[in-house]
Amino acid sequence: MFAKIDVNGDDAAELYQWLKSEQPGKRESPDVTWNFEKFLVNSAGEAVARFSPGVPPEAIAEQLDELLG
Repeated sequence: MFAKIDVNGDDAAELYQWLKSEQPGKRESPDVTWNFEKFLVNSAGEAVARFSPGVPPEAIAEQLDELLG
C-alpha cells in the first residue's frame, strides 16, 4: 500500500494515468509536476478538478464542502 509508484511515463500507475486523462491540466503536458499536486474526485468517482502544488489545501475547502454537502 505504501510502495513507491510512478505517476508519469510509460510505467505510471493506472490511477494516475486515469486522473491525468480526466484532468490534463493547463500545461503543455498532463504530467504531474510535483508531489503535492492534488486531484479532486467526487462520490461518483469522477475526477472533477486538479490543483497545482502551489495551491494550499485550504484553498480547495469550499469545493470539498460542496462535494461532501
